[in-house]
Amino acid sequence: MQTQAGVPTAMNAVVLTGHGGIDRLVSRGDAPTPQPREGEVLVRVGACGLNNTDINTRTGWYDRRVESSVTEEFGLHGRDDNAGSSWLKSAVGFPRIQGAAVAGRIAAVGAEVDPARIGQRVLVDPSVRDPQLPLRAQLVEYLGSERDGGFAEYVAVPSINAHVIDSSLSDAELATFPCSYDTAEEMLARADLGKGETILITGAAGGVGTALIQLAHVRGARVVAVAAESKRERLQALGVDHFVARDAADLQQSVEALVGEQAIDVVADVVGGELFDPILKVLRRGGRYTTSGAIGGPVTAMDLRDLIYKDLEMYGITNPTADTFARLVALIEGGRLKPMLEASYPLEDLAAAQEQMLKRAHVGKFVVVP
Repeated sequence: MQTQAGVPTAMNAVVLTGHGGIDRLVSRGDAPTPQPREGEVLVRVGACGLNNTDINTRTGWYDRRVESSVTEEFGLHGRDDNAGSSWLKSAVGFPRIQGAAVAGRIAAVGAEVDPARIGQRVLVDPSVRDPQLPLRAQLVEYLGSERDGGFAEYVAVPSINAHVIDSSLSDAELATFPCSYDTAEEMLARADLGKGETILITGAAGGVGTALIQLAHVRGARVVAVAAESKRERLQALGVDHFVARDAADLQQSVEALVGEQAIDVVADVVGGELFDPILKVLRRGGRYTTSGAIGGPVTAMDLRDLIYKDLEMYGITNPTADTFARLVALIEGGRLKPMLEASYPLEDLAAAQEQMLKRAHVGKFVVVP
């Protein structure tokens, strides 16, 4: 291994000790600094963004026994029935350092990696892939889930996942992009959102939601945003064309009053739950539904006649491709995207940052800085 001077043998990190409540996050000053293996690099973390997947993994929400939404109470305390698995339906190894959204600089390289990479500023693609598998099944490890992530001073990742980035944005601002924006970009790419089309976005104030708004604008689409009424002004400032309150008495009627009956070309959904049925009904014939989350509840009902007789297309998104992440980096470098940084916390205050995130009062992203 070749390194910059000053890489310690131990580091500060927040370690997840098991599935459960927020008390399972333990701040340590003696966590072993990871060693990059062959083909890997060691990144000194400049900042790491928070995402719903951190809370989902910690609480065991991915377990099929869990049918509830990710409420504040659930996120703070977890469950008492030992529910626990990753999105892959595999067991998560503990202790685990979470954190998927890393910006920083390369501090060391493993065997078969050019030492010239040391010192490069990078944005990390959190999806570790096996290119021998089918395209939609290549994701085999996710940063902070199946392997240690960025809620630490250092993280080891495959060299191919560490994208050099040329940007005037701070590390905290850059850390708002991975996980949320590559997921959003994959959602829109799969649904083939086009110029002049109209997209309805649920959960529009969250990390993926604000990413979807910006990326839809890059494509020249019109945006109907669905979020809490308290978020209206901030989302309008982001340029949404129409806003619908999430708790509208009749969501379908509210949307159709703005854009017309069955006038939505694409629905991008991260909420699920009770919103699922009405948002299918506002889609036009031949419309597309794309989803990457279900914070409002994973188990829902649908009228199959909406799917069948409107010839809808439906896409589930877990595995953004490597090309998708590369497009994201290019958009950031080109100044096409705005970092939605709500607040930055010291690494040791990760639990406090998650508590604030669970209140769902924010627009955009929280990050921690080692």
